[in-house]
Amino acid sequence: MHIRVNDTVEVISGGDKGKRGKVLKVDREEGKITVQGIGLVWRHLKASRTSQGGRLSKEMPISISNVLLIDPTNNKPTRTGVRYTDDGTKELYAKKSGTTIRVLAKADPKYAKKA
Repeated sequence: MHIRVNDTVEVISGGDKGKRGKVLKVDREEGKITVQGIGLVWRHLKASRTSQGGRLSKEMPISISNVLLIDPTNNKPTRTGVRYTDDGTKELYAKKSGTTIRVLAKADPKYAKKA
């Protein structure tokens, strides 16, 4: 799973298609993420001594397959992949532009290209 908290993603299917938001929570076991401003529902709260009650809007989790990461170079959604650089560093990259999104693991000589 290549998506982490604070990544910017775009929804590619569902009712909120085309909207962008920041990832608030990732549930790896369920394969779902919570995105700021996406999948909003109303939560009805009963009044109590401490709170007034009423209707609160909150985000619900959506499937991770319904979103794509945003490419930092051209600001468009892109598929991602994992590759090893020449020194053995494992990195996440954007498949459209080929740019590095983040480093996943430090350099490991086992994966370094031999000259």
